[in-house]
Amino acid sequence: MRGLEEAPASPDLIHGCTTMFDNLTDRLTQSLKKIRGQGRLTEANIQDTLREVRMALLEADVALPVVKDFIEQVKNRAVGQEVQSSLSPGQSFIKIVNDELVSVMGNAHEKLNLATQPPAVILMAGLQGAGKTTSVAKLAKWLKDNERKSVVVVSADVYRPAAIDQLKTLAAEVGADFFPSDPSEKPLDIARAALEHTRKRYKDVLIIDTAGRLGVDEAMMAEIKELHRELKPIETLFVVDAMTGQDAANTAKAFGDALPLTGVILTKTDGDARGGAALSVRHITGTPIKFLGVGEKTAALERFHPDRIASRILGMGDMLSLIEQAERTIDKSKADKLAKKIQKGKAFNLIDYYDQLQQLKNMGGLSAMMDKLPGMGNVPQNIKEKVNDDEWQRQLIMIDSMTRKERLDPDLINTSRKERIARGSGSNLQEVNKMLKQFDQMQKMMKKLKGGNLMNMMRGAKGNMGRNMNFRGM
Repeated sequence: MRGLEEAPASPDLIHGCTTMFDNLTDRLTQSLKKIRGQGRLTEANIQDTLREVRMALLEADVALPVVKDFIEQVKNRAVGQEVQSSLSPGQSFIKIVNDELVSVMGNAHEKLNLATQPPAVILMAGLQGAGKTTSVAKLAKWLKDNERKSVVVVSADVYRPAAIDQLKTLAAEVGADFFPSDPSEKPLDIARAALEHTRKRYKDVLIIDTAGRLGVDEAMMAEIKELHRELKPIETLFVVDAMTGQDAANTAKAFGDALPLTGVILTKTDGDARGGAALSVRHITGTPIKFLGVGEKTAALERFHPDRIASRILGMGDMLSLIEQAERTIDKSKADKLAKKIQKGKAFNLIDYYDQLQQLKNMGGLSAMMDKLPGMGNVPQNIKEKVNDDEWQRQLIMIDSMTRKERLDPDLINTSRKERIARGSGSNLQEVNKMLKQFDQMQKMMKKLKGGNLMNMMRGAKGNMGRNMNFRGM
């Protein structure tokens, strides 16, 4: 519990409630509600719905050719379709929309290809400001944690010295081997030396960060083509900012025309993007999206699963991704220890509560989880906006301001102690009382669940989940 005794940490970056698919989800769920209860799917009774779906996709900045093909495919499949015995016509239509969303995004998750004589070289391309350097570190961490690979990272961006320093810092954070480079060197010389270094040390993967520009230009393309020709990377990943909408797909196509891209990393999907990039990139470029950047932290990288994203867009959530995220970020030993403690009848105290809050924070907070929870498409936006992860951070600081005795035995906390805790945490008495009330509710819940903490609840959910989506709930 050393962290509890230290000075309160500065508040972490908190993600807003708006995610890449919020607006699209709201529009589509409202549009699809109108077709429920129909006796048969005909051109007449789906025409209005298709018009609204089309508008929703265009407003989400999905490229026009993608929208046209999508609507045509849905219409062809829906009109005259016999009602399935297990589903109502409206639910059949929703399933068709879901299937076509999956199709336009690539049908299945495409894994990284590392099937080569080590080291596997991964070349990262993209425009300046897309989050390329951060994505290098995120990918290094993902490979270490999920594939158990040893990773070397190097920056060949000689035009922006800050990029080299940034990658050095991030590499240390994620535990990757950083190969130093200098702005005075040529990118090709840097890459060759890094590859030789990686071979000599028998590392599994080399990730090369390349220079970005504000726009596509000849010099940039010539340089990255030369790197590709020399290094023969097994993966050439294009990093693109989701906030740029359908322009992301057009930029990816420009790179794809010059390089044999193998995949796309879509960044900043936790921001106020409209979803158009995710729905346009595969269709326009033929290149699969392999990862989503979902936050600032180095652990904020998710594999791109078209079926899960389609489910999220239609407001049905994405529990599998949420569970996988929990398994990656939650301290399993602490979770098991707490479960055993509660099962033995021992009290859930403020130290335990602190750990639960910390684990929730490590998952990105409630706001980052909201779009993955089933049914969120039916929750009004004004309710979603009331979710404030700053409150969890303030509660952590309040507990930091307590003595160890108070954390172990919350009954000791009388009014004078509450006032001292409020002063020490920069809060007020009302906020301390609110935090203690929420702790009391959590304590009662833990007693009922017999130690079913966050990790165990996630494990149980995963065990009960089938692979196929259930459209009855829609």
